[in-house]
Amino acid sequence: MAWWNSRWKTETIPADQALPGRDAPIIAPLPHYVSGASLTDINPGEEVIFFAMGCFWGAERIFWETPGVVSTAVGYQGGHTKNPTYQEVCSGGTGHTESVRVVYNPARISLEDLLKRFWEGHDPTQCMRQGNDVGTQYRSAVYWTTDAQEAVVRASAKMYAEALDQAGRRDITTELAPAPPFYYAEDDHQQYLAKNPGGYCGLGGTGVACPISA
Repeated sequence: MAWWNSRWKTETIPADQALPGRDAPIIAPLPHYVSGASLTDINPGEEVIFFAMGCFWGAERIFWETPGVVSTAVGYQGGHTKNPTYQEVCSGGTGHTESVRVVYNPARISLEDLLKRFWEGHDPTQCMRQGNDVGTQYRSAVYWTTDAQEAVVRASAKMYAEALDQAGRRDITTELAPAPPFYYAEDDHQQYLAKNPGGYCGLGGTGVACPISA
């Protein structure tokens, strides 16, 4: 797979050249390591949205520590390969992002608040990288699950783009799209920084505040 480790680290691989994957999921998700909540259920009144903002270890922690978030899980999204493994995603041969599935209660936390944490928690101008982490899996993305979410997401991106422009920063490269299939990552990646408190977190924001009203 050496050829995937060069070109496809900075360009998204075409569907006809992606790894084939497999029909069976690679895991049966365990309960949330921190809260004990289900990683798969969505209860009445709850909503789900997906964020990709670099390495999913640190990104997930931002959201499980947020009051009003019911559950988080990490996985792979936005590519071509069905049920990929971590190694396959990191090769560049699947086209996926490392994403975080966020289930939240809108009565306790607004989508605007979640988006503010997303925009300020990483650098959305870096395209196929996040800091020293280089690869298509580290690209920035928001994947919504309802039309109402889409409107809020697009408004927040416009606001943050204007704030970055005023600060002399580059344009946003964040992918904005309806949620594609989400494939759960392996158990050792779920809530990684709770299991490994001294583990790696490569996230770093721009230092520019997002003006969206939380």
